Formats: sequence, structure tokens, C-alpha cells
Amino acid sequence: MDKPPRQVHAALLDDEIYLCSVGTMYRILNANQQLRERRKFTSHPHYQKPELLATAPNQLWSWDITKLFGPAKWTYFCLYVILDVFSRYVVGWMVAPREGADLAKELIGQTCDKQMISPDQLTIHADRGSAMKSKPVAFLLADLGVTKTHSRPYVSNDNPFSESQFKTMKYRPEFPDRFGSLEDARTFCQGFITWYNREHYHSGIAYLTPETVHYGKAVDCLKKRGEILERAFQEHPERFPKGRPVHEPLPKAVWINPPEKSTEGDAH
Repeated sequence: MDKPPRQVHAALLDDEIYLCSVGTMYRILNANQQLRERRKFTSHPHYQKPELLATAPNQLWSWDITKLFGPAKWTYFCLYVILDVFSRYVVGWMVAPREGADLAKELIGQTCDKQMISPDQLTIHADRGSAMKSKPVAFLLADLGVTKTHSRPYVSNDNPFSESQFKTMKYRPEFPDRFGSLEDARTFCQGFITWYNREHYHSGIAYLTPETVHYGKAVDCLKKRGEILERAFQEHPERFPKGRPVHEPLPKAVWINPPEKSTEGDAH
């Protein structure tokens, strides 16, 4: 199926087989309507679109690896990041000189211990990189009672939260073109992730910081914001022609690929 008649003819001759001429092969194929594009006869694996929901922290994590350019051409370091999808909090990260299943296994195991993950509590989503699909990682997740899911091939939208976090990092004004050493990269990432978790007002979580949402402080923070807005309205109602100002609410549900039949209010 993957060879044209001339290649089939040559391969058969190498196996000391002669069935017919190349012209006869074409006539037989044409009579059976098999001279069309050959790739149409092949089948490809069907990858189901992942539809994943988080309604609280530590229900759904997304993880990925990005390259950080090193001091010389063709040198780079690997930044591993595990992100909580609901809170956008970076629960685990590591900068290493290479990409490997053993390193990913170690990071995931340590992060699950740190966040006190119980069996059947968590789903971890990733793309289809070699480390993500490796047996050591799969065996670890099975032992921990963690469900693993993967993006469809060549579909970046299946892992949007990790991609967005990497983009935020690389668009920071202090992000360098290259890092002078592995320690240099680790120092930068330590500062960035501390800022991202504790100071970054994230647009996807009502302009709260990931740490505020991840550790259950969002309700109190939003309550205080509401009180300040109400006080401002009471003191100067003329400044609010559209009525009482309200703060943006924290989404109750966060999806990776919400089902098509989901209501608009549930999909964020």
C-alpha cells in the first residue's frame, strides 16, 4: 500500500519473484479502482480530545518542559514546570541540563508528596514528549493513584495553561536571550516563579495571585475588594453612573477543552 508499482516490482525481483510486468500491475490496479492517492487507504490512530475539569486546587495539574538557551550556540537547559490548572500555581519546577524520564519521575513524586496528594485525587495532563509518555513516569503515577492524560499530537490548545505560563516567563523584560550557566538559569527561574506565584495578578483567576487561590485565601480577598468598592460608592456615588461597582468573580470551573454542550457560564 505504501509503494508504487515500480517499487513493488523491484522488491519482488529482489525476492526472486516475478508475477507480471509493471504495466500489468497498473492495469490490474486501475481495473480495481486502486490508482488513487495511496495515503487515503491508510488509517491513523484516533486520539480523543481531552476534556478535563477542575473546580478546586490539586484536582488537575498540567506539566511541560521548555528549553532555555545556554551560553553557547546549540547549548540549552531544560525547565520542567508543574502547574495547577485551577489556581495557576506552580506546584513544582526544576531546571536540569537535560530532558529525561528519571528527572520527571523525581520531580512529580516530590511535588505530589509536598502537596499531600491522595490516591484518586489528581489528574496530570501533558503533551506527548518522550519524558511525558515514558514508562517510569507512567508506573509512578499508577503507584500514586494519579490519572494521566495526554494532548493530541500537534494540538497546542490541548495544553494551554503550561504554554501560557511559559509565554509569560519569556515575555518578561528581564528574561535574557541566553543563560550563562545552569546556576544562572536556576537563579532566574527561582525569582520568576516566586513572582508568578505570589505577586502576579492573573487575568484568568479574577486578578488574584495564584498563591491566594491555591491556598484558599480567594474568598477573603474578594470580600475585602467588595467592601472597598462599596465604600467608594457610598462616599462618591456620582463617580459611578452605571451603579455599584463589582469586582470580577473567581471562576468556579476551569476546563481544558470544555464539552461543546457546556453552558457558557461553566467554560473558562
